[in-house]
Amino acid sequence: MKIAVINETSAKTRNPDILTALAPLGHEVYNLGMDPSKEQPELTYIHTGLMAAIALNSGSCDLVIGGCGTGQGFLNSVMQYPGVFAGLIESPLDAWLFSQINGGNCISLALNKGYGWGADINLKYIFERFFQDSFGQGYPTHRQESQRHSREILKQISVSVHRPFTEAALSIPKPYLKEVLEFPGFGEYMKRTPSSQKLLERISSFNE
Repeated sequence: MKIAVINETSAKTRNPDILTALAPLGHEVYNLGMDPSKEQPELTYIHTGLMAAIALNSGSCDLVIGGCGTGQGFLNSVMQYPGVFAGLIESPLDAWLFSQINGGNCISLALNKGYGWGADINLKYIFERFFQDSFGQGYPTHRQESQRHSREILKQISVSVHRPFTEAALSIPKPYLKEVLEFPGFGEYMKRTPSSQKLLERISSFNE
């Protein structure tokens, strides 16, 4: 699985913890947000929500792992966009249930609130449980078909109530769009595949 990790400024010191917890699981991980080892412009959850939406809508990743101090800001930011199905994950049980029932493509973590002794171990267990079983199998067993149907309906609703992403990008405040597209490493990442490069070019043209 291709995973984009996108930290905002208040949670940038947690970035190494996320990468360490993901490392043993064998996924392709791209560190696209704030990294405490680098000098970078600041990203708020407004920026990281937009970055996550661009990455997911381009197909350049399968999953985004983000968050903020409480996880609520990033969750609200990223859910404004089409094709994003996010969950606030605070425990290994949250992670497993979200993967089984909702089968989403975006995790929002609380990276300051309650982030104390043993928080790095909690992250490790969160990711282990999240990737433990194939997504969308359902729980409990007798609810599997109903939950599968609900996921399909939600995808249809997302399409019907949102404008296409490239069209919606026309209305995004240009300073935010510019800051995201020029964030170190993000543009290069988006050039990895023809589909993501095409989306990047279309969005960049709106900013001219």
